[in-house]
Amino acid sequence: MIKNKTILCFASGYDAPPTGKHHIMHLLEKENIVLWVNYHASRTPSASGSDLSYMVKKLFEIFKGVKKKRKNLYVLTPLVIPLPSSDLVKKINRKLLIFQIKAVLKKIKKGPLQIWSFTPDISYVLGSFNEEKVLYYCVDDHAAFSGYDKDQVLRDEKELCENSDLVLTTSTALQKAKKSWNKNTVLVPHGVDFQHFNKAVTQDLPCPEEIKNIPSPKFGFFGLIRDWVDLDLVASAAEKRPDWNFIFIGDADSNVNLTKYKKFKNIYFLGRKKYEELPFYCRYFDAGLIPFKVNELTFAVNPIKLREYLSAGLPVISTPMPEVKLYESLVYIVKNTEEFIVACEEILQNKDAKALEKRCNAMKVETWNQKLEIISKKISSSF
Repeated sequence: MIKNKTILCFASGYDAPPTGKHHIMHLLEKENIVLWVNYHASRTPSASGSDLSYMVKKLFEIFKGVKKKRKNLYVLTPLVIPLPSSDLVKKINRKLLIFQIKAVLKKIKKGPLQIWSFTPDISYVLGSFNEEKVLYYCVDDHAAFSGYDKDQVLRDEKELCENSDLVLTTSTALQKAKKSWNKNTVLVPHGVDFQHFNKAVTQDLPCPEEIKNIPSPKFGFFGLIRDWVDLDLVASAAEKRPDWNFIFIGDADSNVNLTKYKKFKNIYFLGRKKYEELPFYCRYFDAGLIPFKVNELTFAVNPIKLREYLSAGLPVISTPMPEVKLYESLVYIVKNTEEFIVACEEILQNKDAKALEKRCNAMKVETWNQKLEIISKKISSSF
């Protein structure tokens, strides 16, 4: 395991719901110093309400300065200009970033420094911190996100890959895409906080108040509600089966209009819940849903919620993304409304304790600790 280093982590949204970057950095900070740089210069903001709200929030975070979030983990939201296509702005951002980061590192740095970036466009600061290693941790096809300049993202990502000692990818599609830019590109799929989600199986958790009066069956989803979530698929099933209930936990941004879906009496949008609360909901769901549209973006996605649902013992219904299909012995793969309804019916008719045990056992060997052990060996071997 990596020890006695300073990890300079470039990633967005420390205060967002936990994802892989949070789990990995929280494990690393137990034996290292971690400075999480809340990087937010990858996309030019629009005039939408959500973007304006986001910018105001970021300004508040900037003025608060560096914050100590855990014993050895610090978060810095730097002042940068979100205009990724401008060479002039990149030069300005480089000076701004380096100055702000070095000021913090001067106070907290211990041991050799490594850069771990979850964002594809920070190569312009490499070499500024006497770093011993650079790791690009690629979890998404960033160029496929709505609102991003695809060509610019690919140029930046290529440069970062070429200048990294190790490129870590979480799906086969991402590994194939980055391999041509760096031969030291490896695949390490996401892990799971098994003990946390397995509480839904092992503990008699009380039913959350918000779903206590919602009749079964309850089919649940948690995560970001963005334009890649196929709400129409769920709505068509909800219309055909009005006695079934579909529960969404998570935030929706301005690109997703929930108005027509809120008209359904059997579709519920509960908003974001604390990470600690999710096993309580899982215990009372009949299945976990991953209704993602299959497109350029989701083709490369390896959804963490798949492992979280399975760790909670839940049957899973998902659209046919390549990484999910690798678990087809544990997952119901559906392409349309008819198959979705059939999967729901099969789940309701076949509540098998052995199947539940099989799902949980499969996840015991996919914890974040185990994934970090693999990553540590990979980066150590690159010396």
